[in-house]
Amino acid sequence: MAASSATTVPSLDKVDFLKLQNGSDIRGVAVAGVEGEPVSLTEPVTEAIAAAFAAWLLDKKKVDSSRRLRVSIGHDSRISAQLLQDAVSQGIASAGLDVVQYGLASTPAMFNCTLTEDDGFLCPVDGAIMITASHLPYNRNGFKFFTNAGGLGKADIKDILERAASIYSNFIDQGYSVKKAAASVKKVDYMAVYTSDLVKAVRKAAGNIEKPLEGFHIIVDAGNGAGGFFAAKVLEPLGAIISGSQFLEPDGMFPNHIPNPEDKAAMKAINQAVLDNKADLGIIFDTDVDRSAAVDSSGREFNRNRLIALMSAIVLEEHPGTTIVTDSVTSDGLTSFIEKKLGGKHHRFKRGYKNVIDEAIRLNSVGEESYLAIETSGHGALKENHWLDDGAYLMVKLLNKLASARASGRSDGSKVLTDLVEGLEEPAIAVELRLKINQSHPDLKGGSFRDYGEAVLKHLENSIASNRKLQKAPVNYEGVRVSGFGGWFLLRLSLHDPVLPLNIEAPSHEDAVKLGLEVAAAVKEFQGLDTSALDKFVQPQ
Repeated sequence: MAASSATTVPSLDKVDFLKLQNGSDIRGVAVAGVEGEPVSLTEPVTEAIAAAFAAWLLDKKKVDSSRRLRVSIGHDSRISAQLLQDAVSQGIASAGLDVVQYGLASTPAMFNCTLTEDDGFLCPVDGAIMITASHLPYNRNGFKFFTNAGGLGKADIKDILERAASIYSNFIDQGYSVKKAAASVKKVDYMAVYTSDLVKAVRKAAGNIEKPLEGFHIIVDAGNGAGGFFAAKVLEPLGAIISGSQFLEPDGMFPNHIPNPEDKAAMKAINQAVLDNKADLGIIFDTDVDRSAAVDSSGREFNRNRLIALMSAIVLEEHPGTTIVTDSVTSDGLTSFIEKKLGGKHHRFKRGYKNVIDEAIRLNSVGEESYLAIETSGHGALKENHWLDDGAYLMVKLLNKLASARASGRSDGSKVLTDLVEGLEEPAIAVELRLKINQSHPDLKGGSFRDYGEAVLKHLENSIASNRKLQKAPVNYEGVRVSGFGGWFLLRLSLHDPVLPLNIEAPSHEDAVKLGLEVAAAVKEFQGLDTSALDKFVQPQ
């Protein structure tokens, strides 16, 4: 199978590979046409990154020459997927590794295939690459990498990008042409294995009933991403009615709404579909299915704090007293719910799904039992599922609850889920304001945005210390978190961007404004900080 039939020689520009790093992912622009966003993931850049991953993998696996390593490649529904898949295939094959293409796949499936043992599907693979940029616009794309130890971390990504820069400079020196991949490229429908495993998980939890969801009306909204499989390949075999499911066809222009459970328009779309069809439950995925959210029969959303509360309730029934690890922007009401209502422990950590998952793994390693790591974005990982953030598996846990409630004689549909979050205190007002750092402002004195942001946080912390109306959070791992006026705020530095996001939750708009004014007063002397979003929020209505 040819990776590409083209033989044109593209001109090679200098590339800053490290700028393509986005935490534990690689992200860039893959499609031309958006002003001010030149293409950074060209075919040669992509081939160099894939060859670099192959070299990294060979170093890690240290296998003898008698065994060829095998790497699988999957992609979401983006319009640049095919082009990048071909370039990745060429990069892997040129390093002497075997390539297995899965076509349209989900990110969680790409980790799973490093664990599956099935020769018929060429599993397990030694490494896997998912081509995705999650919920970002159509012109973007990127890569996530896996081995059987899980997703690669930031240090690994930096290592791979440094290797890629070296390989790319060889392309420049020696000339680059789009070549045909060797005969080492095979195609496999791995999603058939992955979906079959999800179906088995629900059947097993229901006591090996063939159709434990018989009669349940469940709607899926895939947002034209890669999650459309869940309706026909998971829900239907379990007996569910899936009529009214929408945007299941992959379309990388995302014509209906952004596939993102945090997006208001996306949640409104699934909400409306559930109400219009009088369904029992609605399920929505992001583009590559590592995040999800749900909607009950009354249109009540299970996302952000409410999804964490629901998953915590399910996990704490199975593992009483366990620690739930979340990111830093979760509410005080959620802490109270987990600790006082459910009898668990809430460990509020940093933003970034990998940070949250790694912290749960660390806690287990030092003797503190944790079975759930979940971020407000909808990234949730369970210990029982190899700490993989899998949006489809999270929804399977909800389906298990529906099925077991039915088996025990309940006939009120998704009310079993709604009942699980009863008692969760939710704020009347919850906002996130983004305070941008102007990197060219003289107030930065030529320093980095990170240093400037840290100085803002330090100054805020000092000003809070002398304010009797406010109380600094006793345990906090990121930014400055403060309680007061019946609510709280958190000002932190973004993981990747010159931005200080400010989260405020309060029992009323008036109280939220009071918290906002405290922050505004503390940061006003920082001229390089654009506080326009905060200024607008605290203006009298």
